[in-house]
Amino acid sequence: MSATMDAALQAPPMAKARGYWATVGRRIVRDKVSMACAVILIAIFASAICAPWLGLADPYQGSMIRRLRHIGTAGFPLGTDELGRDMLCRLIYGGRLSLIVGILPVILAFAIGTSLGLVAGYVGGWVNTAIMRTVDVFYAFPSVLLAIAISGALGAGIVNSIVSLTVVFVPQITRIAESVTTGVRNMDFVEAARASGADPFTIMRVHMLGNVLGPIFVYATGLISVSMILAAGLSFLGLGTKPPEPEWGLMLNTLRTAIYVNPWVAALPGVMIFAVSICFNLLSDGMRSAMDIRN
Repeated sequence: MSATMDAALQAPPMAKARGYWATVGRRIVRDKVSMACAVILIAIFASAICAPWLGLADPYQGSMIRRLRHIGTAGFPLGTDELGRDMLCRLIYGGRLSLIVGILPVILAFAIGTSLGLVAGYVGGWVNTAIMRTVDVFYAFPSVLLAIAISGALGAGIVNSIVSLTVVFVPQITRIAESVTTGVRNMDFVEAARASGADPFTIMRVHMLGNVLGPIFVYATGLISVSMILAAGLSFLGLGTKPPEPEWGLMLNTLRTAIYVNPWVAALPGVMIFAVSICFNLLSDGMRSAMDIRN
């Protein structure tokens, strides 16, 4: 007996079990596609944020003498636009507005939609009916037409574009949040919190929020790719950013007349929109796969 106890005391300690989020992080890091997309997005974000310190030319200064220069021209690696402005400079500075208008609506919709869905899913009854039937009204309209209608009613501008896209995405996130919350509200840990006397707000904030955020966050990450395309579409139609601000959708609009003269330069803003959208989409798929640890 004594020998057995001595052997147990001298045995090395058991390795600490890896938590859920540590497992998810390890799976994402091992996903080469997700990591490649993350590196590309970080590079685009870093270049947009650090644009004033990169020694670039003035994105608003043009010259009719050097208009529509081809890619690879000396001093202009990505050519020039229809007014002779440096395309590389305008693409980097344009990433600031494009990323803000594309990501901020999803962040706002994530906060609003998660709150509404959490309340609707937990409280239920007439509260759920009132919130979800109001949300269902917005599903009668396609996202593109709804965004155009709201932006047209509010007028052109960055703030109005952000508001219109937020309204478009709130119903979608609310539906996901309500569905996930409904599946969690009757679990044992929620019942235990109720039995302990915790009020509904505490239960939703402390006990339920952390268990429903994962699927909602993954879904919201996938919406960023849609938001980037819709934001660029609003600017292309003249309902978003106003000239001469560098913004990828607006640049596509102004360069459309040069597509037969210099198609490669005219396509560059579209390439940036596509690259960012597909990277967010693939990153969202990688996160969804990483979080599904059962498979």
